Amino acid sequence: MRTDELDLATHIVWLDSETDFAGWRDAARQLALNEIAPDDIGWHVTPSSSQRRNRLPAVPPDARLVVPREFIEHAETAFCHSDPDRFAFLYRFLWRLRTEPKLLAIASDGDTRRLETMEKAVRRDIHKMRAFVRFRRIGEGTDERYVAWFEPDHFIVERNAAFFVRRFTGMCWTILTPHASADWDGERLAIGPGAAKGDAPAQDDTEALWRTYFENIFNPARLKVKAMQKEMPKKYWRNLPEASLIPELIAGADKAAKDMIARMPTTPAPHHAKVQAKHWSRREPAEAPDDDASSISELREAAKGCRRCPLWRDATQTVFGEGPDDAGVVFVGEQPGDQEDLAGKPFVGPAGKVFDAILDDAVVDRQKVYVTNAVKHFKFEPRGKRRIHSKPNAGEVQACRWWLDRELELIKPNLVVALGATAAQSLLGKAVPVTKMRGEVMQREDGLRVFITIHPSFILRIREPADKEAERERFLQDMKAVRRLMAA
Repeated sequence: MRTDELDLATHIVWLDSETDFAGWRDAARQLALNEIAPDDIGWHVTPSSSQRRNRLPAVPPDARLVVPREFIEHAETAFCHSDPDRFAFLYRFLWRLRTEPKLLAIASDGDTRRLETMEKAVRRDIHKMRAFVRFRRIGEGTDERYVAWFEPDHFIVERNAAFFVRRFTGMCWTILTPHASADWDGERLAIGPGAAKGDAPAQDDTEALWRTYFENIFNPARLKVKAMQKEMPKKYWRNLPEASLIPELIAGADKAAKDMIARMPTTPAPHHAKVQAKHWSRREPAEAPDDDASSISELREAAKGCRRCPLWRDATQTVFGEGPDDAGVVFVGEQPGDQEDLAGKPFVGPAGKVFDAILDDAVVDRQKVYVTNAVKHFKFEPRGKRRIHSKPNAGEVQACRWWLDRELELIKPNLVVALGATAAQSLLGKAVPVTKMRGEVMQREDGLRVFITIHPSFILRIREPADKEAERERFLQDMKAVRRLMAA
C-alpha cells in the first residue's frame, strides 16, 4: 500500500518485517474484535530506521474471535508470498470467515482460489530452494564454511532454514538471498538481512563433483524436455554448476537411453538363484512356519523359508521388515519392488527414496520407526529383461498377514501407518477407500490405531509436475500428522 493510501486509512498497522506473521495475527485479531472493516486498515512494514508503535483499540471484554484452525496454517504459508497486498487480503479473508465459516471449502470462491494459488506458489518456491541451493566452500580447517546464493520469488528463507539445519547440521553454512540470509554456525541459526550476488563466492573445487554427480544420475530414458524445464526453470541454471551439461545430455539422450536399456537386466543375479536353491533344498514344504519366534530377528530368520503362498517361487528372497524391535510407529507398505527384492531390504527403491526424503522434511527419524510390507515377496510380470510390479491378490495378502500380525505382536507399536489400499486391507481385514479416508485414524478390535494414507509410489506415478508437487505436500502433511500422533 502506498503512503498516500496509508494516510487515508483509519487504522495503520506497522509490521516488523515482510515475514512478521505473529505481528499481523495479533493486530488482525484486535481489529476484527473491534469490528474494523478491511477498507479502514493500512498495512505497512516498518523501515529499520523507524520503530513505530501500533496504537490499536483494546480488545473488548469477553470478546472472542472464532475461525477455523486450518485458516491459520493456510495464512501462515500465504503470508510468505511476495504480493504486497497479501496483508490486506488475508485480513479480508479473516473478516469474511466470521460470517462464512465454510469459506475455505468453497473452491469456486475467488478469495479461496487466490489463497490456494498463493500457497502453491510459496510451497513451490520452498521446494525449488531445497532442490537448487548449491553450497561453495570458503576457508580451510576451523575457518571452513559453505556459502550459497539463491534467488527466491517469495519470502521463504526463514520458513525454509530449519530444513537446511536438519540436512546440513554438521557443517557451518550461510545461504544468501536478496530478501534475507540464513546463517548456521553449528549450534545457532541466525536470520539476517538480504545480500547481493557478489557477496557469494563464484566457484570452488566441488563444481566438478556436482557435474560428475549430475551426469551419473541423469536418466535419458525418462527425459521429457518440457517437463524438465518446468521443474528446473532456466532462471536457476545460472547458479547451478551442472547446468552447463544439460544441452549436451539432452542432445545425446536417445542414444544413451538405448545403450542403458541394452545393459540393464533386472533379473536376479546368479548368486541369488544359487543361494535360494540351496536354501529351499534344506527345507520341506510347509504352509505355516513354526510359531516360536520370541523376537523380530528370530521371526525374520523364520520368514526366509516362508511358503504360505506361491509368490516365493519367483522372488529372489523374502523381504522382511526393518527397524527397532520396540518402535512406537510401524509403517506398512504393499510389497517389495524390484530393487527391494534384489537387496533384501524394504523401501530402498525409488518410492523408498521419496519416503525417506518426506520423512526427513516432516522431522520423523527413519531410524526410530519400523518399516515393513503387507506382502513379503515381490510379485511381478516379466517383460523382456525387466520385471514389472504386479498387485498382490486378496489371497496372497491374507496368506502373508500371518507375518504382519506376528511383527505387530512382537513390536507392540502405539500406531501403525497404512501406506496404500493393500496395507490398509491387510491391517483392517477389509477394503478401505484410501482417498476418502486419508488422514483418518481407525481403531482395530485389539485397540491398535491405524493411520490411513497413500503409498509414496503414487507420487512417482503423477506426470504433471505441479500435481506431483501438490501430492508430495499432502503426503508431507500426513507425515507431520503422524509425528504429532507419535508425540501424543
